Amino acid sequence: MDDARLMHAIAARAADLVALTQALIRIPTLNPPGLNYLTICEFLAERLRGSGFAVEMIRAHGAPADSDKYPRWNLVARREGGRPGDCVHFNAHHDVVETGHGWSVDPFGGELRDGRVYGRGACDMKGGLAASIIACEAFLEIHPAFDGAIEISATADEESGGYGGVAYLAEKGYFDPACVQHVIIPEPLNKDRICLGHRGVWWAEIETQGRIAHGSMPFLGDCAVRHMGAVLAEMEATLFPLLAGKRTAMPVVPEGARQSTLNINAIHGGEPVQEDGYTGLPAPCVPDRCRITIDRRFLIEEDITEVKAEITAMMERVRARRPSFAYEIRDLFEVQPTMTDKGAPVVTTVAAAIERVLHRQAEYVVSPGTYDQKHIDRIGRLKNCIAYGPGILDLAHQPDEWVGVQDMEDSAKVMALTLRELLVRQADA
Repeated sequence: MDDARLMHAIAARAADLVALTQALIRIPTLNPPGLNYLTICEFLAERLRGSGFAVEMIRAHGAPADSDKYPRWNLVARREGGRPGDCVHFNAHHDVVETGHGWSVDPFGGELRDGRVYGRGACDMKGGLAASIIACEAFLEIHPAFDGAIEISATADEESGGYGGVAYLAEKGYFDPACVQHVIIPEPLNKDRICLGHRGVWWAEIETQGRIAHGSMPFLGDCAVRHMGAVLAEMEATLFPLLAGKRTAMPVVPEGARQSTLNINAIHGGEPVQEDGYTGLPAPCVPDRCRITIDRRFLIEEDITEVKAEITAMMERVRARRPSFAYEIRDLFEVQPTMTDKGAPVVTTVAAAIERVLHRQAEYVVSPGTYDQKHIDRIGRLKNCIAYGPGILDLAHQPDEWVGVQDMEDSAKVMALTLRELLVRQADA
């Protein structure tokens, strides 16, 4: 009977769910540089105060990219239940990536068509944010007296590492296990999947060094681009085959991400690219520097020191064959893999709710890329955390990004049932 009341309360809010998602999409919170962060936090603050939440607006002073022009604003809203108990926290990032090209709809129009809401951030993850708010509001209608507390946060900069958002809040104690016991991050992993964690990542810059000389006499110089060519050839010959042979027991999706991977994000060497409109010719110089940026994703079975040692060993093999070869490796940032135990309370509770709503068992997955669980785990020391939300991961960052209305509604039902199981005494259900 209680399930039916909650399901009806959410179904009755279907139009509101769509309208809220559209309103969030229509606030273009582009990162970089960090547009409209305060605007979206103020919009959410007004909504959540109307539902009885106490709201905090928190600027991440001193965080990477925070400035007076582009301040990193976050919102944390809390509703007390009036009786002792656990706190369930829904965390969603409010920033979105650039639109790119190839859209057939307005990226910030929030168009509703054929049961889908379109726009940048629709699935990643404003649809999930809207679903969590609707779930909480429906739960509060049916269970105004509950144990513990509910929190909803909208945080900055997940798309660029989360350091102006969840990392900052975790450092300030907002995810201390003494204050928060269960965290659900509504990332778009599909409504029947529970994401337990993510692979690790190490970003680094590799620079090869040479000597500048006149381009008509390259033998008097030392070409750093040629040195980098040798590095890339060694990667193809030895490193990529090595990584392809490393496999994980983590249920990473898609299948190709169950191995270690490396992406070369950028390469720069020689004379800088001139501004658009420059009509002159390049200067005849032998390039004395060449740099690549690498994005290495590693498995929970690997150690970060091993990951870095593989790159150093590769560079040393190249140096052994090239007498004038010199290089430097610079760390940019690193994140350890994380995975919540399948027996954790938030996992088992959400899994049971998925089965009740969708009439099928939950699938357990791990994300190929990182998201803000890394900060909740490593800084907050809170292990009882998952990602669960509506949307298809493959649509994230794509043109014509969309989220399904039925998927949002179903996910909201799962979230509401989860709240009921964690915060309502059986005698009151």
